[in-house]
Amino acid sequence: MYNPKVVDYFMNPRNAGRIEDANAIGEVGNPTCGDVMKIYLKVDPKTEVIDDIKFETFGCAAAIATSSMITEMAKEKTLPEALKISNKDVADALGGLPAVKLHCSLLAKEGIQAAAADFYMKRDGVLPEGLTFPENCTSNGGGAEEERFVSEDSRSAE
Repeated sequence: MYNPKVVDYFMNPRNAGRIEDANAIGEVGNPTCGDVMKIYLKVDPKTEVIDDIKFETFGCAAAIATSSMITEMAKEKTLPEALKISNKDVADALGGLPAVKLHCSLLAKEGIQAAAADFYMKRDGVLPEGLTFPENCTSNGGGAEEERFVSEDSRSAE
């Protein structure tokens, strides 16, 4: 079902984990499939460069692979540059996804969007024109401590 690159990014996720002193956190979920993705950013407040990025994802192989890929694509970019990464860019960078799993690449894009929105709200108190919290955003970085997660308990490539 998955090509070798998707399997690699699922079995060996890059940038998995949490940033304890993150200054931006975006959490998005897909109510249909149950995938939940949390993106942590450490952004330079002056230059808006993403100095560090990590993710925690509970979901299928495609959700974990797309989370991993988008963190690699966004790291060391400015927030405006990272926000230009499309879900198609993510899927293409992974060598493609099955049609029924393309929503995972959209979730990855929305995770970056939610984290960027959280950064701007914390720093400026307003969102830049054209940026909104994604519809699937389940939080804006606040709230109670949650269970830590990175992936499914089982690492089978479906």
